[in-house]
Amino acid sequence: MGRLLYGSQEREIEIDDRALAHLHVVLVNKLRRAESFTFTWGSTGDAGRATVWLHPAIPLQFYYESIQSPALNRAWLTELTESAARGDLRLTEEPTG
Repeated sequence: MGRLLYGSQEREIEIDDRALAHLHVVLVNKLRRAESFTFTWGSTGDAGRATVWLHPAIPLQFYYESIQSPALNRAWLTELTESAARGDLRLTEEPTG
């Protein structure tokens, strides 16, 4: 289980390493272009969800449990990128096939 550390207080968001690797690509591409947007994910341990505002000036760190980087699923990257382009990146299940 990886972690996304966000903001000066380093809010920890636990995300599976595989999902985090895909989010990493999408987040960095958006922030590199100085684009702000929201990121929404299902909260761990309950049926709720959480949202944070992402901005290029707010610190963001990625920590992975595994040393190896997973192969990326192009369809998932496309789905996540399109979600971010709408202004609210939503962590979805990885598409199969």
